[in-house]
Amino acid sequence: MSDSDRRDRLPPVAVTLGEPSGVGPDIVLAIHAACHPDLPGFFVLADPRMLAARAARLGIPLSIHPICAPHEAADTPRGALAVLPLVNRQGETPGHIDPDNAAGTIESIDRATALVLAGEASALVTGPIDKKALYDVGFRHPGHTEYLADLCERRLGRPFTPVMLLTGPDLSCVPVTIHIPLAEVPGQLTSELIETTCRIVAEDYRTRLGIASPRLAVSGLNPHAGEKGAIGTEEETVIRPAIERLRASGIDAFGPMPGDTMFHAEARRSYDVAVCMYHDQALIPAKTLAFDQTVNVTLGLPIIRTSPDHGTAADIAGTGKARPDSFLAALRLAGRMAAASTHPAAIG
Repeated sequence: MSDSDRRDRLPPVAVTLGEPSGVGPDIVLAIHAACHPDLPGFFVLADPRMLAARAARLGIPLSIHPICAPHEAADTPRGALAVLPLVNRQGETPGHIDPDNAAGTIESIDRATALVLAGEASALVTGPIDKKALYDVGFRHPGHTEYLADLCERRLGRPFTPVMLLTGPDLSCVPVTIHIPLAEVPGQLTSELIETTCRIVAEDYRTRLGIASPRLAVSGLNPHAGEKGAIGTEEETVIRPAIERLRASGIDAFGPMPGDTMFHAEARRSYDVAVCMYHDQALIPAKTLAFDQTVNVTLGLPIIRTSPDHGTAADIAGTGKARPDSFLAALRLAGRMAAASTHPAAIG
């Protein structure tokens, strides 16, 4: 069966718009209007009136095909957009946060996640949320990813460890520690954390990205990877033991590699993914090489989840200036991952 045939037989991808005052609606509308032939089938969870109002503001012709279940997206008339309507209404207020919209934002994430877990949707692509807008109405999770992990845990009754992958045309990076102050990284970094992260990366690369034996380049923490303890000891006491255990179990991990020499073109050809010790060590090279094409992928969950690697950009919402590149890449990657996955679509 060809990749295109397999994509045709997969359930559609669920798309959430994120914060409606941001560029999520703009980008999805622009992608739909452009009629990209290589995209997987998808439907949007949204308030149809809000979406229609944004389309009118942007001057984008829009025909909405309301659906009651994901499988109905296959019957969407040519040129129409399949929309699964939200129960909670949302206002069309680009650039201006409306607390009344928060319930719909959360509802879209909840319902989309449940549909992917049930096998009715093949993957989830999420638009960027405004965490402050959700915090103001009682949202208590550190971020979007942690909330998705909690939803999966509540549904399946076991914990999950989400891992952030930033992937673009020329580089894929995973940070072991993420949103913590740089001063706290050495204390948070453990051999166990590095090993767990790498195992999740290797497993998802094998089962969802179609790479049977992924090569993991593991960075050092200190300049020049510590120079054998002369500029720090974490490479020898924390990082190297994790790499040795990974290799002993059959995972092709190597390092620790100096952070200043592992991202040039020749070095990148030696690995499939760079596992880095902290946020900026991973994200700076990834975004420098492909700022508008990098996709944020959440590994370690029982669902496929991708998202564009940008924020709500509320300052340009409703203006037509938002670039769809990253969201397009996220949709394409979600489709490829769903087609390549060796796991059943329905879980639990």
